[in-house]
Amino acid sequence: MNRELRLAEVFVELADTLVDDYDVIDLLHTLCERSIELLHADAAGLILADQRGVLHVMASTSHEAKLLELFVLQADEGPCLDCYTTGEQMANLDLDEVEERWPKFRAATIAAGYRSTHAIPLRLRGQVIGVLNLFCAERATLSETDVSLGQALCDIATVGLLQERIVRQGEVLAEQLQSALNSRVLLEQAKGIISERAGIAVDDAFVLMRTHARRNRLQLGAVASAVIDGTINPSEFTTKQT
Repeated sequence: MNRELRLAEVFVELADTLVDDYDVIDLLHTLCERSIELLHADAAGLILADQRGVLHVMASTSHEAKLLELFVLQADEGPCLDCYTTGEQMANLDLDEVEERWPKFRAATIAAGYRSTHAIPLRLRGQVIGVLNLFCAERATLSETDVSLGQALCDIATVGLLQERIVRQGEVLAEQLQSALNSRVLLEQAKGIISERAGIAVDDAFVLMRTHARRNRLQLGAVASAVIDGTINPSEFTTKQT
């Protein structure tokens, strides 16, 4: 199979993340595997930022690459961290030329059996969410076309990852909204019960429930449910307020 057809297959494979129920971890490992295949590297590792901006090693093609990525995060030193901070590609880094800049990283990488490395950001419209790191046992040079290809692979994966985060955030927001709506219905019922039994205005009934909830560190919905099912007698509110 020629390279053009293989590229088409890989892009389709990564674009599959744009459908429902895809596996995020599988996506990250696929990106690493296809990158070393198409860019002729010997190993790859991927670090990803969580929603608090903390970086984690999420995928690698070898145990050595994983250990090296973990070392980078622990030592807080290496091209992938600079790549993450700036959002700029850092390709064709010969380890003989970076000793002054990243001495710990250089020593650890050589010890792992690699002589050159590349770092490509996972980014979209200025938002950087991670870095793909490629490691080569020999001195290797990526052409501008190769670097552009690596970036394109990372871009597709980034779209999928950001979509997954948005969907997950949307699901959480939807659950929160539905919970709020359900609580609101209960509140209206509970306000009516208190108003009728205590002979007070509906708005005053809400104030009593809210005060009770805050004083006892309870959710309003829980207090409303307790009023409705009789666990809390409405008279308790008026008695405690006096």
